[in-house]
Amino acid sequence: MSFPLAEEAIKKTTEEVEDIVDPWNVTSSSDKGIDYDKLIRRFGSSKISPELIARIEAIIKKPVHHFIRRGIFFSHRDLEMILTAYEQKKPFFLYTGRGPSSEAMHLGHLIPFIMTKWLQDAFDVPLVIQMTDDEKYLWKDIKIEDANRYAYENAKDIIACGFDVTKTFIFSDFDYMAQCPNFYRNIVRIQKSVTFNQVKGIFGFTESDCIGKIAFPAIQAAPSISSSFPMIFGDKLKQELACLIPCAIDQDPYFRMTRDVAPRLNFPKPSLLHSTFFPALQGSKSKMSASDANSSIFLTDTPKNIKDKVNKHAFSGGKETLEEHRAKGGDCEIDVSYQYLTFFLDDDERLEQIRQDYTSGQLLTGELKKILIEVLQELVAQHQERRKEVSMDVVRQYMTPRQLSFRY
Repeated sequence: MSFPLAEEAIKKTTEEVEDIVDPWNVTSSSDKGIDYDKLIRRFGSSKISPELIARIEAIIKKPVHHFIRRGIFFSHRDLEMILTAYEQKKPFFLYTGRGPSSEAMHLGHLIPFIMTKWLQDAFDVPLVIQMTDDEKYLWKDIKIEDANRYAYENAKDIIACGFDVTKTFIFSDFDYMAQCPNFYRNIVRIQKSVTFNQVKGIFGFTESDCIGKIAFPAIQAAPSISSSFPMIFGDKLKQELACLIPCAIDQDPYFRMTRDVAPRLNFPKPSLLHSTFFPALQGSKSKMSASDANSSIFLTDTPKNIKDKVNKHAFSGGKETLEEHRAKGGDCEIDVSYQYLTFFLDDDERLEQIRQDYTSGQLLTGELKKILIEVLQELVAQHQERRKEVSMDVVRQYMTPRQLSFRY
C-alpha cells in the first residue's frame, strides 16, 4: 500500500542507533529487523492482544487469518469500534491502496491485499481500493500516461487476489476525481484543515518540493470518508460509515493526521490494522524494493527466477560450516527463508516442525531454501494463472463507479 506520509523518522539517540521508519525508507541496525514493540510505543498504537483475537473469532465464528495469528498484523487503532459496529449490525467499509510505479508487483505488495481479501470475506463488507497514480507522477520521474497505465496493470494483480466484484471498487485518482465532485470536495475540506507547518512536520517537505506533494496528503485521506463515494454506497449513505484500513505500520502517521482532522469535519475516525514489513531477500534490515530486482520476488517471475533469487540472495540464519550448523542450529529470527514461510505457509504444524528442525541443526539452509522455493513457485504460478483470466473488460467492471453490496 503506498501512502507517502509519516509523522517522523525514528531518530538516532546517544545511546543506540535506532531503526529508521518513514514513507520512503525502512531500515534497521539489527539483523532481526524492526523492533515493533518499540514502534508501537513510539506511534502510540495498540498491540493486538490474545483477548482481541478471541473476540474476533467469537464474532466471525472461525479462526483468524494466520497473518493475525502469527503477529504479521500486530497492531491497531480502534479495531474494537469496528467489531462493535459489526455486532450491532451497523455497516462499515474497508479501504486500502496501491501506488503503481511499475507494471509488475512483488510479493510484499500482496500482503495488505491478502489480509483485506480475508477481512472482506470474514465480515462480508464493501471495499474501496485507491490506485495513487497521481502520487507516483509527483514523486517519480514518469509520465502521467505511464502512471495511469501502471494503475490498470496493477489492478489486474489485485483482482487476481479474488475480491468480490459486487463488493469491490478500484479507482485511479486521475480518473475518479474528474467523475466525482464529492470526492474532490472532501479533499479540499481536509486540505483546509491542515496547515503547511503541520504537513511539513509530518512529511519533512522542504521549499524545494513541488506544491503537488504538499497538497497530496488530503487525496490519500479522502477515501476513508464514505461520502467520497456517493455512487458506491447509494441510499445507505444516510450518515458517514466507519472505515477500517489494513496497512503497514509505516503508514500509521499519515492516518494519525486523518484521525486528527476527522472530528473537526464531523467525520468518523478511521480504524487501522497494521502489518509488519515484508523483508528484502537480503535480510530484515530493510523491506523489499521494487527498484531492486534482486531484493524481491515479482509476480511475473518464472520458477527459475524464483529458485535463483532464493538460492543466491536469501539471507541465511545458518552457520558457516556444516559441522557448526549441525551442532548449534540455525537462527530463524534472521533467516529470510523461514521469515517468508511465516507469511506464505499457512500450515501451523508444518511451520513449527520446520522451525524446530532448523533451530536444532537437523534441517540445513539449502533444505530450508528448497522448501521455500517450492512454496513460492506454487504461489506465484497460481497467481499468474488467475491473472490471465483478468481481461480489461473485467478490470473495467471493478473500476466502474456503482452501488456495492452490503450485509446490512
